[in-house]
This record gives sequence, C-alpha cells and structure tokens, in this order.
Amino acid sequence: QVQLVESGGGLVQPGGSLRLSCAASGRLFRTYAAGWYRQAPGKQRELIATITTIESTNYADSVKGRFTISRDNARNTVYLQMNSLKTEDTAVYYCNVGDYSGKYDPYPYWGQGTQVTVSS
Repeated sequence: QVQLVESGGGLVQPGGSLRLSCAASGRLFRTYAAGWYRQAPGKQRELIATITTIESTNYADSVKGRFTISRDNARNTVYLQMNSLKTEDTAVYYCNVGDYSGKYDPYPYWGQGTQVTVSS
C-alpha cells in the first residue's frame, strides 16, 4: 500500500507557472516509476508525464515543452513544474506510482488530487 499526497495547485493566470508536489509513503518509492495525470470536468483522466527509476521522462504532446516532471528519492517526492499555463490546463491533477516496461503501467494507488485553475 502506497499513500500519495498531492499539493501545490491553485489559481493562476494564463502564461503563469505552478509547481506541484506529490509525497509518497513507504521505503520502496525509489523502485517505482511515477506519473502525473489530470482530469478536466467532463473528460477522462489522462496521463501527461512519467518518470522512470533512472529518471527517463515522457510527456503527452499537450504539455511537452511546458511541463517538467522530476523526482527526489531522498524525499519520496515527485514534482511537476508547469510553465506557460493555458486555460485548457485547468483540471484536477493526480500523481501515481507504477511500473515502466516500455510503457507506463499504473499501480492502483491515488491521492486526493490538487486543483489547478488557469484563468484571467
């Protein structure tokens, strides 16, 4: 069982930046890949960024070049730096841990999410 706690969301103007954090419980965090998902109202949850145990990263086209995922194994934490935010980035953001063998395979552990609202 892994507990995940997201933080750092809020209201930001278009073009602004936010940094999300996800704190994970347990001593096996460094052995997991991790990912950030988001879910906008009326839409399905989508995977937007992943990071492997060796810190290889992948991004959805919608966020590539604007978002950066990183991890700090000493702090059991995954980050999502979001720059050049757009109104369409408005969503609840969730982190997840999982396995990566060619593609990201999420484990069934989810936090409560953190709301990001991009609006002028």
